[in-house]
Amino acid sequence: MSIKRESRISGFHRLSVPERQAELARRWDLDEQELDDLRNESPLALSRAAQLTENTVGIYALPMGVALNFRVDGRDRLVPMVTEEPSVIAAASNAARLALDGGGFRCESDPSSMIAQIQLIDVPDPDAAKHAIEGASEQLLGRINELAPGMARRGGGARSIDVRILQAPMDHTFVVVHLHIDVGDAMGANAINTIAEELAPEIAALSGGEAHLRILSNLPDRRVSRAEAIYTFEALALPDRSGRDVARAIELASLFAEADPYRAATHNKGIMNGVDAVAIATGNDWRALEASAHAFAARKGTYSALSTWRVTDEGLLGQIEIPIAVGVVGATVDGNPRARLALKLLSCDKATELASVMAAVGLAQNFGALRALATEGIQKGHMARHARAVASGAGVPDDRVEEIAELLIKRGEIKIEAARRLLAETLTNTSGEA
Repeated sequence: MSIKRESRISGFHRLSVPERQAELARRWDLDEQELDDLRNESPLALSRAAQLTENTVGIYALPMGVALNFRVDGRDRLVPMVTEEPSVIAAASNAARLALDGGGFRCESDPSSMIAQIQLIDVPDPDAAKHAIEGASEQLLGRINELAPGMARRGGGARSIDVRILQAPMDHTFVVVHLHIDVGDAMGANAINTIAEELAPEIAALSGGEAHLRILSNLPDRRVSRAEAIYTFEALALPDRSGRDVARAIELASLFAEADPYRAATHNKGIMNGVDAVAIATGNDWRALEASAHAFAARKGTYSALSTWRVTDEGLLGQIEIPIAVGVVGATVDGNPRARLALKLLSCDKATELASVMAAVGLAQNFGALRALATEGIQKGHMARHARAVASGAGVPDDRVEEIAELLIKRGEIKIEAARRLLAETLTNTSGEA
């Protein structure tokens, strides 16, 4: 019997962790090994960790949760997220739920085109070098496919070559060559760097200069993902405010971020709360995503918002455009059981699919933050979850965390010391009553 995979799981947050794990196993057809991987409190063997990075001395763990309610291009997606920040997963899930009234998220992602950059220095005639390299572009594209035959066989490979003459500080002139290469379902960094290094001598010979840096660019502006969603006025309505009023408040917050770099930095950080959490869960390079997103936000000469929100006749329209270079294959994915499990829960077999989901999550995260900021303020919901984290960090037993968190909020003192004091007080009172 086929399993209907729905992203809405009523009451999921009220289940215990073992009950949540069992629910995922049932709904997503996890086998016993995958369920064991999910239950395992040591997510990565120390021996394997030692192969992934240098000077390994231990394993550092972060919580892995799932965002619910996501419907992306008509398909329900359960979204694994790894983050230590309170309210991120809850906000994304709630934003996705409210988007369902408008049909969920509609996305598209460009092919997986990455850029290999080759910097040429001491070029005697930059214009002649540019002409020579462009004239040899077909030959060079063929050489790229010879260097990565497997990539070409799978439908990827060389796409085009750009040559730029770059005026740099201290009166330097560089000739910079961009090799545009479709890396398929990989993030592609290692393949791109190998091609750049292998092809650099041939390109340098054409220029009459010397090849210097040969490496990928983390601004893959031909590997962009776009997502949009309509939030109906009915979905936006609050007990004390109309949906149209809420929509207008969010639009004004968006305009602020579009005009002001100081606000845009925080606006975009909220987007990356979601994007990064999915990247970490799926074994992808969140640092590269951060670099590309912020560079893309400044591509017009001024740092601005990655997303926009506008009031329309149908409701509030949110749109995002962001470069997302991720992979569903590769050593960091295959070498980490949790990353493979996360991709199974996501049901993403293609890099472009994963990129689209991540763009949708970024937009949802952004909506959640703007809605809170423009209405009740960001701290109300955030501090409730932060109080639970503080109580847990203070050593409060799991069965007392909610009680102590509520007391912290009531007293307006959400600190580790206060949590320890409250726990001691409640234990003393309980002992006295006994």
